[in-house]
Amino acid sequence: MELKKSEEVLAEVHRNCMIAIQSISNILPEVDDTDVKEELLRQHEEYEKICGKASILAKDKNIELKDPSPIKKAMLWSSIKMNAIKDNSRAHIAEMMTQGTVMGITALKNSLSDMSEQMSDNEIEQLAEELLHSEEQFEKNWKNLIA
Repeated sequence: MELKKSEEVLAEVHRNCMIAIQSISNILPEVDDTDVKEELLRQHEEYEKICGKASILAKDKNIELKDPSPIKKAMLWSSIKMNAIKDNSRAHIAEMMTQGTVMGITALKNSLSDMSEQMSDNEIEQLAEELLHSEEQFEKNWKNLIA
């Protein structure tokens, strides 16, 4: 198993946040439910905050972060729009967001567990842990919204 460097973990944090921000932006216009909209906006703000921290860390450490490709963004947009048009109920939106959040949690946990201790950067590791904690809370929030 190849151990990941801190730079790769920071790239994963950035990618995770960018995809989440894009997904939320894509789904917001399709949402009628006030509680769901408020949760989406709150999460969007949190992802932007963490993404900003990742960008500052990357700049300070001279690490280049890449945004998702236009093709990936287009595929994400079409998938979300088609799903939301088909069913924009609270339960369906919560299910879509939970699936995305779980994918993000899994990717972060894998990146953190694969990170080499010798190549570990405390600031990057702490930011990844912050995002992981936020996403775990988001998952609970979505489950509570449909309970």
